[in-house]
Amino acid sequence: MSARPKKSFGQHFLHERSYIERIVKSISPRPDDFLVEIGPGEGALTFPLLAAAGKLTAIELDTDLLPHLQANAAGIGELAIIHADVLKVDFSALAQRHGVPRLRIAGNLPYYISSPILFHCVDHAAAIADMHFMLQKEVVDRMAAEPGSKVYGRLSVMLQLACRVEPLFDVPPGAFRPPPKVDSSVVRLTPLAAQARHDADPQRVHAIVKAAFAQRRKTLGNALRQLMDADTIRRAEVDPKARAETLAPADFVRLAKISP
Repeated sequence: MSARPKKSFGQHFLHERSYIERIVKSISPRPDDFLVEIGPGEGALTFPLLAAAGKLTAIELDTDLLPHLQANAAGIGELAIIHADVLKVDFSALAQRHGVPRLRIAGNLPYYISSPILFHCVDHAAAIADMHFMLQKEVVDRMAAEPGSKVYGRLSVMLQLACRVEPLFDVPPGAFRPPPKVDSSVVRLTPLAAQARHDADPQRVHAIVKAAFAQRRKTLGNALRQLMDADTIRRAEVDPKARAETLAPADFVRLAKISP
């Protein structure tokens, strides 16, 4: 019996076989991978991934789905279920506890909480090899947007400073039960190597990016005036009359490294 999707959890269960196969092929799981799936739902991705890798850890908040997942995993592979809110799961500790250098994470993320999950994963990027997520297409467009784009913003900058963002393919509403009212996209995020990451204070970078995009039409001189003055902005080789949407991610790092 199929589970009834719960609106409160933002559940839309993927059922179209061709898209499931494309996602699994994109992930290309291997037996030595430590795979973590966020929100397995009915197991559309869970069981093919489990068959390919032999073992998988799933994070699921909905108690009603757990018996179905455990029962159907029997004979396929070793399924470990963490019954928790993913935002409370420490991915770094999970990798350390299992003695693996890095996790591979996948999931069909609930649209209403996708950005917090993305930021949470970025906080643990050093413990993650890659991530494959299905998200609202609009969110993926924002993640991959370049400076000057209308959808370039805080999410674009923060993710691109931590990861290589690769949109892979779109998924129509009809591939889900119930069909969402928007198109979806699958995206691959690959955390940058340690030597490619910036060395600024992460909290200061975040504060500057957040303030800069809080009111997009303001110039940086106005948007950042609580954090730094125009002369400080110029010392970072940034025009205080510019708007946040015109700055590359590296520009925000330079701003964060300049003392006010």
